[in-house]
Amino acid sequence: MAALDEITKQKERISEALARVDAQREKLSGQLKELEATERVLARYSEGTRARRRAPGTATKAAAPAQSGRRRHTTAAKPAGINRSSPSLGDQILGLATGKTQQEIAAACKGVRANHIGIAIARHKRAGRIEERDGKLYATRSTGTEQRAAM
Repeated sequence: MAALDEITKQKERISEALARVDAQREKLSGQLKELEATERVLARYSEGTRARRRAPGTATKAAAPAQSGRRRHTTAAKPAGINRSSPSLGDQILGLATGKTQQEIAAACKGVRANHIGIAIARHKRAGRIEERDGKLYATRSTGTEQRAAM
């Protein structure tokens, strides 16, 4: 029986030690994320100020290896196969606003995040291009081109 008690005590000690290690790991990962964010900000701002201060032709080759380790954040390139004449999300939503709910419009716009659809609908509502009646969305009759043609 004493051996069993010793084993349970040892298991408790190990689990407490694991909990401490996990807490320390969480703390360190948070600090690492903060340092990485700070590094990105410093790289962004120090890069612009260094370029302004340096006279043309005074760049040294020693600066190149320091910059090579830095990650470059670029915007995602658009695939070449995208049809550029396809309507924008806002135009698609205006076309779909014929007595449909927001969920039905979201289902019709496949591959588009729901919050983007909600933002576009809210923008149309504020501009007066879409109105909501009984939980369904309707595009108003007068669009900007029709209003300009009337003048």
